[in-house]
Amino acid sequence: MKDCIFCKIVKKEIPADIVYASDRIIAFPDINPVAPVHILVIPTRHIASMNDLSSDDYDLIGEMVAVAVELAKKKKIAENGYKLLIRTGADGGQEVSHIHLHLIGGAPLYEDIHPA
Repeated sequence: MKDCIFCKIVKKEIPADIVYASDRIIAFPDINPVAPVHILVIPTRHIASMNDLSSDDYDLIGEMVAVAVELAKKKKIAENGYKLLIRTGADGGQEVSHIHLHLIGGAPLYEDIHPA
């Protein structure tokens, strides 16, 4: 999608501190972190929301979760715990229309994802 900020990051039109990259997935820190570790894991292909997934995409979502788990271990937050979050639609709080998985940790977290 032409105006999608995440697609522009994938195409390297906008700089980002990429902490993971493959043909299908990239990950980078959130520009507005809510915890010491706040990384976004996104597919390199534009998919607007969870509602736009097909059954062919289910393995991609599993791969995104696996990448997030590996990043949690790399960032040394796995043992104490972390949160994985995918927001969908306006009422779900999705701000960018491109699927993105939040990896959030490094501090105790309330239910609404704010640090304690």
